[in-house]
Amino acid sequence: MDSARDEELRSLTHRLRDEAGGSAEYERLAATEDREVLAGVLTEAGRPLWARELAAFRLGCAGDRRAFEALVLLLNHRDPERCVPAAHALARLGDPRTARAAAALATNPLRTAYALQPVRLLTELRAPESVPALISTLAPLVAPGGPHPRVALGCVEGLGLLGDRRALPVLEAALARPELHTAAARALRLLA
Repeated sequence: MDSARDEELRSLTHRLRDEAGGSAEYERLAATEDREVLAGVLTEAGRPLWARELAAFRLGCAGDRRAFEALVLLLNHRDPERCVPAAHALARLGDPRTARAAAALATNPLRTAYALQPVRLLTELRAPESVPALISTLAPLVAPGGPHPRVALGCVEGLGLLGDRRALPVLEAALARPELHTAAARALRLLA
């Protein structure tokens, strides 16, 4: 287990243990190595969100694609505490649908306020969908005083890391937004 996954799992298990009230069912799901048991949690009616989240995270990190739908739903959750582990597990899942799903979430104008983790996931995936989705998400956010500065900053940083010159116009426009100026200038240097 790598240290990033270790840290994500520690943070997730601490939060979910609290949500589950330290139940025996929580302890059983946290300890099991049986993927069939974990997959069953995703399909059984009446399971609490904490149980579905724990099962999806563990399956996703193990590369089990049965977790895909649950992880995408969690990536789209309004609570960042649920989005971060979902993005982490999706990045490790290896499902070819992941980039398309992250791009759809990032570019949905009704969900822009919650798009930070899909934006970061697109950057990590470096998929063909990544640059067009980040450009599309950032374009309406670059005006001074524009909304969602954290999402805009995530797009700027991601576009710099991805190094695709198609991002030049939107990064140049981002220079005008004071809270994006430094990151946009750094991204432009990376593209030069």
